[in-house]
Amino acid sequence: MIIVVSGPGGAGKGTVVAAWRERDPKLYVNRSWTTRERRPGEAEDAYVFATWDEFQRRIDDGGFLEWVDFLDYRQGSPVPEPPEGHDVIFEIDVYGAKAVKEKFPDALCIYLEAPSREVQRERLVHRGDTPERVEQRVARADEEAAAAKDLDSVLVVNHEVSDTVDHLAALVDERRRAARASSEPD
Repeated sequence: MIIVVSGPGGAGKGTVVAAWRERDPKLYVNRSWTTRERRPGEAEDAYVFATWDEFQRRIDDGGFLEWVDFLDYRQGSPVPEPPEGHDVIFEIDVYGAKAVKEKFPDALCIYLEAPSREVQRERLVHRGDTPERVEQRVARADEEAAAAKDLDSVLVVNHEVSDTVDHLAALVDERRRAARASSEPD
């Protein structure tokens, strides 16, 4: 199964996906690439941090499902290579989600949102974004939410990480059960 978790900066995608992955060993996180610098306190494996040249070589080699120039850096989703028996999670922005959905029409798209724009701002400041970057990301949030509706994404508001993970796990369990039921002989 392909699972796409998108949402604006500050929604908590990384935190939620990391907690979810700890609970479900059948999830494979397809780590995005980026040319931006690592934020203070950001995990080394949050992304594949690449130079512009490395990123461009990957583009030239056809190694991305999708990629984008975003603000002042590039970001992209590599072609996934999960271990057998694993579901793939893409933790990407809504525009990347659209590209993945075009390639995988049965993908489960989940749009993660902060409880409010103020909470989103607080989260962005806490993770070290500059005031200018915070306002850029908040300004894009409504546009991204509208784009998510076009993908028939399931909206999940991330109030509390453990509750959000419970909700996401239930969505995936339901999809897994439906897939098993449809593959069983009559």
